[in-house]
Formats: sequence, C-alpha cells, structure tokens
Amino acid sequence: MTSHVSGKSVIVTGAAGGIGAALAAELIDRGAAVVLADLSPSVADTAAALGSSAHAWTGDVSSVAGISELIAFADDRLGGVDAYFANAGIIGPGMLGDSDEDWDTIIDVNLRAHVRAAQALVPRWQEAGSGYFVATASAAGLLTQIGSAAYSVTKHASVGFAEWLAMTYREDGIRASVICPMGVNTNLLDAAGTDGGAAQKAVTSAGTVLEAEEVATIVVDAVEDEQFLILPHPEVLEMYRMKSSDYDRWLRGMSRYQARLNDL
Repeated sequence: MTSHVSGKSVIVTGAAGGIGAALAAELIDRGAAVVLADLSPSVADTAAALGSSAHAWTGDVSSVAGISELIAFADDRLGGVDAYFANAGIIGPGMLGDSDEDWDTIIDVNLRAHVRAAQALVPRWQEAGSGYFVATASAAGLLTQIGSAAYSVTKHASVGFAEWLAMTYREDGIRASVICPMGVNTNLLDAAGTDGGAAQKAVTSAGTVLEAEEVATIVVDAVEDEQFLILPHPEVLEMYRMKSSDYDRWLRGMSRYQARLNDL
C-alpha cells in the first residue's frame, strides 16, 4: 500500500509543543515535509529543531483568513498539502461557562477550525484523487468530560465531523481519521486543572497518562493503515462499549464518579 506519510506534504496545527510537535517530529522521521502551525511564536524554535523538512507558520488556524494564509504558505514551501492534521485545541471554560464569548472561542478552535480547513482542502483533494484529514479530538468526544460542557460538546462534534468526512469522500480517494486519547502529558492537561481540577482528576484517574511521543507513534502507524478511530488508550473502546450498551446505567455511574472526584 502507498504510504500516506513518506514523501508527503503535511500541515500540523497546534504544533509548538505537545502532541502537535510530536506528530511533526514523527512525520518528518518517516519522510514527510511538514508545516508546523501555531498561534505561539515558539513554533519557530520547534520547527528549527526538526531540520530542513520543517517549516514554521505563526497565526490563527481557527479563522478562515488564517487557514487560507496557512495553506498558501504550505503551497509555497511544500508545493501542496497532501494531509492536514487538525490538532490545535483548547480546554475552554469550566462547567457551563460564563459567556457566549467563552463558547464562541472553543467552538472556533475545536470545531470550526476543522470545518474551515476541510472546506478549503476537500475540493482540491477531490480533483487530485487523494488527501488525508486527521482530527485530534479526545476520549471526551466518545464518552464525556467531567467538569467542562464546552470541551465535551466540541470534542463530540469533532468526532462527528471527521466521521462524516470519512464516509462522504471515501470514493473520492480522501481519507479521514480521528484521534481520541485520554491523558497525555502536555500543557493542555495542565490547563485542565485550572478550574479546581475536576477535569484533570477525571482524566488522570481514568488511565495511564501517555507521553506525546508515544501518542504520535500510534497515530502515524494508524494513519498508514487508514484506521479511522485512533485510540492511544485502548481501554477507551471498552468504556465506549459499556456506554452504548446501557446509556442510563452509564450516566448514573458517571454521576457517582463525578461526586467522588469532587470529594477528593
């Protein structure tokens, strides 16, 4: 089977650190040329450390204008975009949030950024007969996230959008995958503790906290195999099966689990 990585031109968003930086490093190790995109200027240092196959772009990957500029940059530096890793994400507000602005921001970053990138790339991929869209969601997109409605909702939506892409454009040669990890040792996990720790405690108590490099290896292997649902923590599949087998029982159990976490 033809590689989806070696010799390919790839964009990875949210690539200044964490899973994004690890994905970029893994992709380059396997022969890809990568544009690392991030809002943080430190993405330039991350890219510089990865050598001549890495190119840094700084900007807002959640806006239409930002995505357009990013793709134009990749066209200039790499000669095109064969794959897009929509990895940028934020935790957002705790609980229900306090304002529409809180929700608007996380919906833009965690969901609309995926939609806007696909709108820009799918037509050219249809013309080329190939392309690959990889969305970083979360186990929260299959289960839920204690302590954060906005994170749960946007990650569920991210999974749904990737699923729709995979189904709708398969006959056009376009592939899609979605990554649904639990705890990964990144700044995002640290940020989950800022609301009093409910979200962070839920994640860290549910399973092993993986290193970003471990996740990147699992993800790129799965992309090469055209695997849609990528679960760096295999136990998530069993949790998902339990949820779907008896939804009401699962909800009662999650409510009790949340109460125990609040007592810690």
